[in-house]
Amino acid sequence: MSLILPVILSGGSGTRLWPISRARNPKQLLSLVTDSSMIQETALRVSDPTRFLPVWTICNADHKDTIAEQYQKAGLTVGPIVLEPVGRNTAPAAAVAAASVDDPETVILMLPADHFIRNQEAFLAAVDAGAAAAREGALVTFGIVPDAPETGYGYIKAGAAGTVRQVEEFKEKPNQATAEAYLASGGYFWNSGIFMFRADTLLSEMDLYAEGISRQAQAAVSKAERDSDVIRLDREAFAASPKDSIDYAVMEHTERAVVVPVDMGWSDIGSWSALWDVSAKDDHRNATKGDVLLIDTERSLVRSEGKTVIALGVRDIVLVNTPDAVLLVDRKRSEDVKKIVEMLEDRGRVELTQGPQEDEGE
Repeated sequence: MSLILPVILSGGSGTRLWPISRARNPKQLLSLVTDSSMIQETALRVSDPTRFLPVWTICNADHKDTIAEQYQKAGLTVGPIVLEPVGRNTAPAAAVAAASVDDPETVILMLPADHFIRNQEAFLAAVDAGAAAAREGALVTFGIVPDAPETGYGYIKAGAAGTVRQVEEFKEKPNQATAEAYLASGGYFWNSGIFMFRADTLLSEMDLYAEGISRQAQAAVSKAERDSDVIRLDREAFAASPKDSIDYAVMEHTERAVVVPVDMGWSDIGSWSALWDVSAKDDHRNATKGDVLLIDTERSLVRSEGKTVIALGVRDIVLVNTPDAVLLVDRKRSEDVKKIVEMLEDRGRVELTQGPQEDEGE
């Protein structure tokens, strides 16, 4: 049976974890849960040579050297790094992956670079089930079995019970009452953003539902510059592609969509609270990193990159110290960090994109 081609998408800026995650050094390049970076963890997850081909990566050109260095440090044998001249979201990236392989029947597993998965065995079992469906022409997504009425994720409504189930509908992020109803029904799953498909199946469905994306992605690949380990997509062709996610462009329209429900200890680490959820904690449920001292403090996340940080008599906070910025926020409002990012962007503050060690002209 043919091996699966894992393709890691590393285009995000990770601003919801500001101030440690910035455009020039986003969260997928950082060590958040373990000593390895998120992209190293993702690549290691799909490094079994009996299942997977060497991983490909699609990323911002500015991050190429860092990613290559991190793969080398992790001892990984990898395939090409595909450089996006501009960001165009996940649908064009998926089309690029499908258009780049030599064998149109290659099964591609498309993975965000910055997700956390605790249960590797459950992940691989879901991948095996998804690969079987993908080889038969399905477009596969992976639905996370919800353990709470989460309002920060999109949901997938699935058909009749089974290892692989038909997708009945994609749902936007719900309000609290709707999320509770989804959880009670048992037929809804969090949308993980992980997809699997045969290359020719994806391109044929894109020709039906997102022809402009398919056309421009294939042009960007055909005109790309290639060397032994890098594919540089053609700027003009790729920039002309519509900007859209694979969910909106294809999955919500196709009749080939199926979902593999899986409980694998997944998180997209999309907020400081989400990072606290998956981090190791002390007896008072505090998660710390760096030179941190806590007194009478509970249920908090405290990190320092440099100075000693001491917290006394506080509950449910996020306190993050970097050399040029300090963030203090109620842990239950950590989703609102996006408001801070918007304010910094409006004011043109360099702290949004670069760290204090970086020269403005670099």
